[in-house]
Amino acid sequence: MTEVIEVIIKIAAVIGAVGVIGGVIFGIYRWIIKQNEQDDEIKELRDEQTLICYGVLAALKGLKEQGCNGPVTEAINKFEKHLNVQAHKWHG
Repeated sequence: MTEVIEVIIKIAAVIGAVGVIGGVIFGIYRWIIKQNEQDDEIKELRDEQTLICYGVLAALKGLKEQGCNGPVTEAINKFEKHLNVQAHKWHG
């Protein structure tokens, strides 16, 4: 009878260990999936921000064509420099 109990305890220990290992593997898998989703969201946000920057730059250039100068010209130069640096930083 003692041998049967020892076998049952060993089987339970193996099942518990397999469960723990499976849980860790599943947790790592879920973490990787979450990271990939976050990477996709970040890329979408970056693309959206780029479009917004181009829109603001277009509006500033329109103001400059209307005769606004000074801070408008300075802002245009800063925007163009920023966009150029970001283009080389993320795409090159």
